[in-house]
Amino acid sequence: MILIDTVAKMQQFAREHRGEIALVPTMGYLHEGHASLMQEARRRAPLVVVSIFVNPTQFGVNEDLDSYPRDLERDTRVAKDAGVDVIFAPKASDMYPPGYQSYLNVEEITGELCGASRPGHFRGVTTVVAKLFNIVAPKLAVFGKKDFQQLAVIRRMVQDFNMDLEIVGMPIVREPDGLALSSRNSKLNPVERQSALCLSRSLAAARGAFRGGERSVAELRQAALAPIEGESAAELDYLEFRDPDTLAPVQQAQENTLLALAVRIGAVRLIDNCILGEP
Repeated sequence: MILIDTVAKMQQFAREHRGEIALVPTMGYLHEGHASLMQEARRRAPLVVVSIFVNPTQFGVNEDLDSYPRDLERDTRVAKDAGVDVIFAPKASDMYPPGYQSYLNVEEITGELCGASRPGHFRGVTTVVAKLFNIVAPKLAVFGKKDFQQLAVIRRMVQDFNMDLEIVGMPIVREPDGLALSSRNSKLNPVERQSALCLSRSLAAARGAFRGGERSVAELRQAALAPIEGESAAELDYLEFRDPDTLAPVQQAQENTLLALAVRIGAVRLIDNCILGEP
């Protein structure tokens, strides 16, 4: 496995291996969820590139850019164990040099859910992902479904801009107690870590009601809210039932309805989701 830390060197590697690369974009502090993406990429392509870049343009004012966890040595071990060929870890000054002023924006589906509480977030996401696609020139890119809205936005961008690559979405990986794996989980203290279980319990409550025959979104929402409202450390950002393709609100739930939520546990903002009818 090799480490590439400049855009120019990554572009040279990409030119030499065009059509062979699967890309896994990450912000580092890798965990088993990221490893599952890398392993899928390994199955699908001769070469696997993992980008590790904490992208400053997707963080807003007073968000956790400076405190976002970073550990390149640890990331290197995780990536190597997952069969990665290249880590691309550029500096922010290389990705956004002096005078940089170009951004890519996807419109409608970025305005709600995480986009409503994090203005400008998805402009930063689409810009950096588009740059990574241009630099690495992958034939496919693998993303996790934990950030379901991000995956939908990337798919929309790829379709709208006729980008010639496949986007692969992979299931959420969870701890044994149900907490979705996230780099931000490392910022939770032991008490907050227990409080964070209200997210997966919320999803389970809604899915249980759905399996019991409930289809009213209003009733399903009440079921989902109960575990969060019962947790004093939890502050709800959003809890929404949406169409999985358009992210439009729905009034009656179906098998493929998305339940997406964001909750603050202390200073840490966590997201989670499920498709109601999935096993």
